[in-house]
Amino acid sequence: MKKTIFRALSTAALLSTVYAGSALADTYQVQNGDNLSEIAFKYQTSVNELKTLNNLKSDLIFINQTLKISTTTTGTVQPSQSTTHIVVPGDSLIKIANRYQVTVGELKLWNSLDNTIIYVGEALKVSAPKPTLTVPTPVTAPTTKAPVTPTKTSEYTIKSGDSLSKIALQFKMTVAQLKTLNNLSSDMIYAGSTLKVSGTTTVKPPAATKPPVAKPPVPTPVSEYQVKSGDTLGEIAGLYNISLQALKTNNNLTSDMIYVGQKLKVSGKAVTTPTPAPQTDFAAKTVAEAKKLIGIPYVWGGSTTAGFDCSGFIYYVANQAGLKIGRTNADGYYNRTFYVDQPKAGDLVFFENTYKKGISHVGIYLGDNQFIHANDGGVMISNLSSAYYQKHFSAFKRFY
Repeated sequence: MKKTIFRALSTAALLSTVYAGSALADTYQVQNGDNLSEIAFKYQTSVNELKTLNNLKSDLIFINQTLKISTTTTGTVQPSQSTTHIVVPGDSLIKIANRYQVTVGELKLWNSLDNTIIYVGEALKVSAPKPTLTVPTPVTAPTTKAPVTPTKTSEYTIKSGDSLSKIALQFKMTVAQLKTLNNLSSDMIYAGSTLKVSGTTTVKPPAATKPPVAKPPVPTPVSEYQVKSGDTLGEIAGLYNISLQALKTNNNLTSDMIYVGQKLKVSGKAVTTPTPAPQTDFAAKTVAEAKKLIGIPYVWGGSTTAGFDCSGFIYYVANQAGLKIGRTNADGYYNRTFYVDQPKAGDLVFFENTYKKGISHVGIYLGDNQFIHANDGGVMISNLSSAYYQKHFSAFKRFY
């Protein structure tokens, strides 16, 4: 880094020398091993200027070729701004660095690059910005940053029925923070195990604010709904004609997790006696339809009784059970379902990092730690207790 800065400053100092009414060499005869970059550097000019003076269409030059170097200059030679290079097909950082007699590290520094990936059409700085005279500006007081005070780390003993979402909500953390703190690669936890629970609290300095202007309250019909067994946020939002996000905002929910007996604030078009959707009926149909397909062979991309892959199996079974969904992959179904901490037969079970990184396999939970899925051996029933599926287990989820 020190060497880079020294070279940029030295070059800038050299370029700022005054040549009043004098001329540089008029011509130069190309020697063996020469290239335009070296000649330009030697005579303190640019490749583009050499090419313009000599009507060159490319950087190709020949031994004994005579090149015009420059014309007579008057006045003071001022340091130019950083030269740029437009990336063309076939370019790479090392080729550009060699062309402009710089290093790859300098190119990455001048262009704030974290890696060596570049794109066609991208403009890259190929020389260090030259120092310029600046007018001193008044020094302003630095902005006070909020001090971060780490909270004490404590331990939580997992109880039967717990889930990462539930524990994170209890300790005002996110699931991602909880998994990072405990080096967890999946959402699988076990009763009796302990988890570290902590975080950081930000102490915000008092800020000068204008007194709030009182606004007249806008009356909105608000009522309460008590969560029943089998309810989901999506179903409750539909019953009251409000969006899922509005329902979560009204109740300060950070996840889709709800509990039997929990009271939720609902607004909008009130329903006097909401009746939850028959999730158990759909679940029973899902299990029944899935079991009918046992033994059908595995086919990559298959979604018919001629053969299934794991996501095609889910697509076929859900539609046969009455839920009209589109065909996607395991990761796609993962994103249109919500977490459940107490899975029931008919829920989905997801696995990660099997044949590829991330969510990569899905099946249907049958209860008693068993699930049915389209595996390499065809549609079959497997046990979650096996070492392989425990290692790759990600989450239990349910369709909205």
